[in-house]
Amino acid sequence: MAPLPHRTTLGRAALLSTLALALSACASFKTMQPRADLPPPPRAASAATGAVAQQLEVRSAQGRRLGPQERAALLRRVGAQGSAALMQQHLAVMNALGPVQLHADNEVRLLLDGPATFAAMFEAIEQARETVLLESYIIDDAPIAQQLAALLKRKREQGVRVAMIYDALGSLGTERAYFDGLAAAGIAVCAFNPVGPSRRPGYWDITHRDHRKILVVDRGLGFTGGINISAVYSRGSFGSKGKPASPEAGWRDTQIQLRGGAAQALEQLLRETWAQQGCPGELPPPAVATPRPAGAQLVRILPSTPDDEFNQIYAMLLGAIDAARQSVHLTMAYFAPGQDMIDALCEAAQRGVDVQLILPSLSDFAPVLHAGRSYYTRLLAAGVGIHELQDAVLHAKTAVIDGVVSTVGSSNMDWRSFTGNNEVNAVVIGEDFGQQMERMFRQDLAASQPITAADWRRRPLWQRAREALARLFERWW
Repeated sequence: MAPLPHRTTLGRAALLSTLALALSACASFKTMQPRADLPPPPRAASAATGAVAQQLEVRSAQGRRLGPQERAALLRRVGAQGSAALMQQHLAVMNALGPVQLHADNEVRLLLDGPATFAAMFEAIEQARETVLLESYIIDDAPIAQQLAALLKRKREQGVRVAMIYDALGSLGTERAYFDGLAAAGIAVCAFNPVGPSRRPGYWDITHRDHRKILVVDRGLGFTGGINISAVYSRGSFGSKGKPASPEAGWRDTQIQLRGGAAQALEQLLRETWAQQGCPGELPPPAVATPRPAGAQLVRILPSTPDDEFNQIYAMLLGAIDAARQSVHLTMAYFAPGQDMIDALCEAAQRGVDVQLILPSLSDFAPVLHAGRSYYTRLLAAGVGIHELQDAVLHAKTAVIDGVVSTVGSSNMDWRSFTGNNEVNAVVIGEDFGQQMERMFRQDLAASQPITAADWRRRPLWQRAREALARLFERWW
């Protein structure tokens, strides 16, 4: 069986063994077995709570590490949302794959598409009193980016410290004058791995890109997800019902707003990237206000870089799918995940899990689209439901598993995300947010066309050839 992506030392066989150990307290863990034979959940959620709570690291809004009794009480509160046994199982699996740091007492808000996201982000910047830190793969000098620039300059005039880091390749089409204008206004600006080696000697790797999208305001309010500062998000994706997707249609994407300790974790990631890149100038010091509990959500901020020993986002998703008992609902813009992930999805469906994928019908990068479609025959045969979004260009990267593990982030299921990019996903634990994710999934499902095995067998020969060719070069996309 193929190993996990490049620079990953945790193979899937080892992963399954690890999951087996994690679940052995309840029953033996097996794959490819009938649903009726799946091991039962723990006999009492409270019995498992203590064991999981002993192992997890959970931070309060102030960054303090919670003690065992506090962690156990927190997990009981989150478990009271519903499906406590499933939540315990998935936390045990996460912990078995490596250290897990969770942030308690967060307020979490789903943001669908660009207009809602930009409105929320711009409102947050307007309210900033101390710091605004922004990281984006694409800033494309469209009207929305000009609006952002004017707002950032105005906040800088008001004494707010502002910094921006952008990916030099992702933003290659933007004139340098845009960023020079920000710098002239007193905003700290940095290009991640400049395309020209002379731009910042010692920091050049054309294959290593910063695909993260992060905004943090006054340390306590953060945003992340799939939405760039780009014109393609200027209008929503729900205005062209019944029409085929087209590049001119609004792009369908998802962002998440976080208030609390999870926002601080996003800020820390941005600060680390700034330091690792040797960016000119100093970032403003962290905001001095003492954070307070903002909500009731339990959140994990999960980053990945090409330098990691193994890709944590990939391992988390693979582990959650392998451990799924009820449902795997995945929405993915770029889907060419390799054999291990396909195995996990197929095995989940074959053991009775409801596995449903929403994938694009049109992509801004066709090779990945065709590479992903090359797996459809096997997925459909295993009982995986496949649906292609019709009304918009799909750019979202979200998943909800068993209704208790939800993720929104920048990472696609392709080799570029797994091996070449800095990425970040926010993982929310609990059924309350899982229900919101499920409602969003059903909304997208209604705008999608199901792919049936019979229809797929009738696709033309030229389409099959494109899929086969794209699969050959899957790891290069």
